Amino acid sequence: MTGVQTLTVGPGDGDQRLDRWFRRQFPHIPQGRIEKMCRKGEIRVDGARAKPATRVEAGQTIRIPPLPDSDAPAPPVQARVSDADAAMIRAAVLYRDDHLIAINKPPGLPTQGGSGHTRHVDGLAEALIFDGIDKPRLVHRLDKDTSGVLLLARTRQAAQALTEALRAKATRKIYWAATAGVPHPRMGTIKTGLVKAPGHGAAGEGEKMLTIPTDAVDKTDGAKRAVTDYATLSALGTRTAWVALVPVTGRTHQLRAHMAAIGHPIVGDGKYGGSGQENLGDGWGAQLGGEISRKLHLHARSLSLTHPITGARLNITAPLPQHMQKTWDALEWHAADVPVDPFEDEA
Repeated sequence: MTGVQTLTVGPGDGDQRLDRWFRRQFPHIPQGRIEKMCRKGEIRVDGARAKPATRVEAGQTIRIPPLPDSDAPAPPVQARVSDADAAMIRAAVLYRDDHLIAINKPPGLPTQGGSGHTRHVDGLAEALIFDGIDKPRLVHRLDKDTSGVLLLARTRQAAQALTEALRAKATRKIYWAATAGVPHPRMGTIKTGLVKAPGHGAAGEGEKMLTIPTDAVDKTDGAKRAVTDYATLSALGTRTAWVALVPVTGRTHQLRAHMAAIGHPIVGDGKYGGSGQENLGDGWGAQLGGEISRKLHLHARSLSLTHPITGARLNITAPLPQHMQKTWDALEWHAADVPVDPFEDEA
């Protein structure tokens, strides 16, 4: 058992959560023990109580209470990632280097925990350490039912650079969707305000975003401006369309709320498009019926960015999930028939 220690955060160890810093210094101490020591005030940052999520900076002093020796037997820790889940998330890797990982997130898998979700990308990222030291960090998110390219940073330096690039809109995200009906005009920009409407239940289940006129944003608490570019790539009469979407802004449920706002919700979107099967064309009815899956048809198809460390240009593309590929096959839509970036092609 060690005595009380005071450690200083080193120049390369700043800008990270306290619990992650602590685990790097004392890898034999389990997360639960760290959280308990924080609750009791035994771990302190510059003399003040701190939470596990408190971000520490270089030069700060950390009070470390007495700890068991590293060679003492550690309490058994239940494996957080099953062999099957580890194999699944590793198989989803699209790109990996020493600094970042891109995966093709499966539909139905949340990006992070919450609302009763215990199985999510953030938890499964333990299986993506590979030859690294730390668990990869999320730098952006996708909705639970949206599939496609999702970035994780393998180092703090890469995480900071990627977060800044995403905030500065220095990345290019293109989504593919199947919509109810065919948007008119076939190419355009949707500009609205978005504001969260409260859900039902004790935990606020069922929250959704409401569109409001842009001139009402400044007068509405919690509202933010949202902009989406869209381009119709193919159509089946007036019944459904293959649409490419670019979120110019990155608001919650933005693409889903915007397509519903123009009368062409994304197929399978029961939250914003209704759950009715009837869809005879010209929009509405989030289900196409027949053999078309009732799952959400929204996929983060590609992401282009400048590598945060090497400066190389990366273009990462994710294959469609099974249910969307089946729809594309049924409608005879083929990736080879459309431009990689229809907005650039049009320009």
